[in-house]
Amino acid sequence: MTRKPTLRVLVATIFFALSTASSADDIRELQDTGPANEWRLIKHDARKNIKAWDKRDDDKRYRSFKLDLMIDAPVDVVARTYFDVENYPRWFWEVQEAKLLKKVSSSEFYYYLVHRAPVSLPNRDVFIHAVIEPMTAKRPFVLFKLNAVPDYLPAKPPLVRMRAEDMVIKWTPMPNNQTREEVEGYIDPSGDIPAWAI
Repeated sequence: MTRKPTLRVLVATIFFALSTASSADDIRELQDTGPANEWRLIKHDARKNIKAWDKRDDDKRYRSFKLDLMIDAPVDVVARTYFDVENYPRWFWEVQEAKLLKKVSSSEFYYYLVHRAPVSLPNRDVFIHAVIEPMTAKRPFVLFKLNAVPDYLPAKPPLVRMRAEDMVIKWTPMPNNQTREEVEGYIDPSGDIPAWAI
C-alpha cells in the first residue's frame, strides 16, 4: 500500500498556504487589514481538513504562516518522508536539488536546498539546520525544527541565498493511522521578488 499521493497533496497544500506571503510593497497595502502580530485565517477547507493562517509581523518583510491539517498516514511514514532529504525533489514542489550535508547526531543535521524560481527570476538556495525532538511519554508528539543558516557556506551566484526558511513542524499521532500536522513558520526568499512569484 502506498501513501505517496496523500503526502504529495500535503506538500502542495503547504506551498499553497505559503503562497499567501506578501511582498514589501503589498504589505503597505495590507497594513489596514488588521492589527500586526495577530493570526488571520486565510483558508479553511473542511472537506480536506486543512486550515491556514498568516500574520503580519512588525519586524519581518513577509507574513508568517501557520497550518493545521490531518494526514492520512501514520506519524512514522510522515516523519520518514521529511527526514529523507535526498528525495525532497520527489516530494516537495519546486525543490530542484537537496543534499544532506552534515549529520551531527541521530536528531540533528544540516542540509542544502535549491528552490526553482519562476521564469525570469534566479533560483534560490538555502542551508537549513534541522533538529528533531522525539516523542516521549510526557510529550506525545514529535517536533521538527528548521532554521535557515544563510552564512553556512559562501553564496553561489547566480543563486540567491534565502534569508529564512524557518519553521516548527509538530506531528501528533491520531486514531485510524492518521497524523495531525501543525506548522508555524516564516520564509524570506531574499532579493527583489514580486508578490506573484512568492
